[in-house]
Amino acid sequence: MDRGLDVSHDAFELVGRYAQDLQAVDATLRPSDAVTGQDREAQFISLQQAWQSSADPVEQHFAKMMSGFEPGLFVGGETAEFPADNVDLERWCKGPKGHERRIHGHGHAGVRIVRQGPTLMLALDAHVHHDGPFTVDDLEPYGHARVPESQQQAVERGKIMRQARSRKKRPVLLADLEKRYLNAL
Repeated sequence: MDRGLDVSHDAFELVGRYAQDLQAVDATLRPSDAVTGQDREAQFISLQQAWQSSADPVEQHFAKMMSGFEPGLFVGGETAEFPADNVDLERWCKGPKGHERRIHGHGHAGVRIVRQGPTLMLALDAHVHHDGPFTVDDLEPYGHARVPESQQQAVERGKIMRQARSRKKRPVLLADLEKRYLNAL
């Protein structure tokens, strides 16, 4: 084990140095009270220029990536309200229903939205009209709400269609449908 660590010691040191470099870039991107936006931008540019002139291909790659991000990185100053992370960015760009749609062609809205749409869309859009988390008092008026009959029927039809697509469940479904038909007469 010690021999393996000795062999990879140099590589680990190099990776550790790269990790410190990336932490330095991260420090320039995070707003703080101690450092102004102009100072952070100057640090970012100096790191980028130092790595561009480096002979190390990894540092040159870092500089290339930084040059791609630079044009819009420090726009807006300290007071701009930008998303804090990727999840916040998704919330900022689109509502959750965009995740639900998964468009499969030109006009398909997705099976779940079609079947459960009357209640699902209201739930997915609720955050647009309500600031902050929902409280018990906000949700209490909806405690006795019922699912519309049309939605219940659509969900039942979806279950039948799912069984019809299954080779194993299709014979049982056909027998059940035949029995229902005969009982209805």
